[in-house]
Amino acid sequence: MAEQARYEELIRQFSAFGAVKREIGRMMPSECPSGSAAVLTLLERYGDMRMSKLSELLAVDMSVTSRHVAHVAERGWIERSPDPADKRSRILRLTPAGRSLLDQLSRRTCHMLAERLGDWSDDEVAQLTALMARLRASFDDTRAHDTRSHDTRVHGPEPRPPVPPVLEQTTRTPAITQ
Repeated sequence: MAEQARYEELIRQFSAFGAVKREIGRMMPSECPSGSAAVLTLLERYGDMRMSKLSELLAVDMSVTSRHVAHVAERGWIERSPDPADKRSRILRLTPAGRSLLDQLSRRTCHMLAERLGDWSDDEVAQLTALMARLRASFDDTRAHDTRSHDTRVHGPEPRPPVPPVLEQTTRTPAITQ
């Protein structure tokens, strides 16, 4: 196990990573805030899904997911259709306009990263990507194995885990998540 001083430095670096996320967020179009981009990115990665599954993947409350979904649906980036298995539920699907927007966001993000990491070797970028994926997996493992009993009547609901990092492993560079 690493010494406490190393963990303290890691905490400082996590704080600094917030600056990277904010810069990526600033390059997003004003009509597509980070929550909307996260919805589109997850629909592209995982395909059509119910809002409950999207809420789980976003790791946010259903009311927050509902606002994000309404925002992207109003702009024509997704469509909501009745779930054949349960007519009360809706299936969310990325539209061609949504895919086009994701392509634009991916190009912007890749361009910015190429500029900022231009003096990094391919091996260094690959190492950072691998370490970030490993870090995320460590936190996913912790959440999946947390078997604590939690009485919501006394303590309120269990806090939601953080939203996946901006640069999660996908076939494309995803848009920023919250």
